[in-house]
Amino acid sequence: MQWASVLLLAGLCSLSEYEPYPYEPYEPYPYGVEEGPAYAYGSPPPPPEPRDCPQECDCPPNFPTAMYCDNRNLKYLPFVPSRMKYVYFQNNQISSIQEGVFDNATGLLWIALHGNQITSDRVGRKVFSKLRHLERLYLDHNNLTRMPGPLPRSLRELHLDHNQIARVPNNALEGLENLTALYLQHNEIQEVGSALRGLRSLILLDLSYNHLRRVPDGLPSALEQLYLEHNNVYSVPDSYFRGSPKLLYVRLSHNSLTNNGLASNTFNSSSILELDLSYNQLQKIPPVNTNLENLYLQGNRIN
Repeated sequence: MQWASVLLLAGLCSLSEYEPYPYEPYEPYPYGVEEGPAYAYGSPPPPPEPRDCPQECDCPPNFPTAMYCDNRNLKYLPFVPSRMKYVYFQNNQISSIQEGVFDNATGLLWIALHGNQITSDRVGRKVFSKLRHLERLYLDHNNLTRMPGPLPRSLRELHLDHNQIARVPNNALEGLENLTALYLQHNEIQEVGSALRGLRSLILLDLSYNHLRRVPDGLPSALEQLYLEHNNVYSVPDSYFRGSPKLLYVRLSHNSLTNNGLASNTFNSSSILELDLSYNQLQKIPPVNTNLENLYLQGNRIN
């Protein structure tokens, strides 16, 4: 019990340094791509902007595979030239993704559509299915009520946070064996079921700020970061984390956990380094593994 007290104290003391994610997130957009050196006197001028660039957008000559159409009050998706790999439509007034809009640019790697007004009933059923090289899809901060799909197997990051999605059907993520990060926080999700079972490459899963009453079934074996804070979870099954031997960070704060809802081996995972159980209804410290480095328990009923 002495080490548990030390962990509890360490958790309380380090709360002021609490970070939303344990390490730096991926660079979201290549706006920071360095430009080439300035042309010296007598050198040729930079090439002109290609004529296939839509007039609503910018296609910088020094980054010829990127098209910037963000923050322009657009209400529709313009034509995408075939050479494009990165397209940015964020922060507009786009409400639909029409069928075939990306068929001319099947080599796309990144699509940024966050910060728009897109609704699920106005997304083409197969609008992403031909994009066999797509790695990152940003659809966060829209008005989606359903999971989009089908999605290409090449996808590595899927951003669907800050929408109105209520459930994740069992087949919603089918075939996404290369997905490493799934962002579903700030939705209205009540159930996930077994939708995660085939995500063998998933490292980060964020389901915080939803309406979950139970934890998702079948955590992926590669998972390292699990965020379930601000839900209504009241129990965690025995040996729940055994199938994820690489799991490092678990956050379950602001739920409805009680000691009766936790088995004796629930958190006995040698891989977990940080465990946040703050702001629940615990009355005593649950058993944890001795490898744990940070345990957060403030806001409970522990005497």
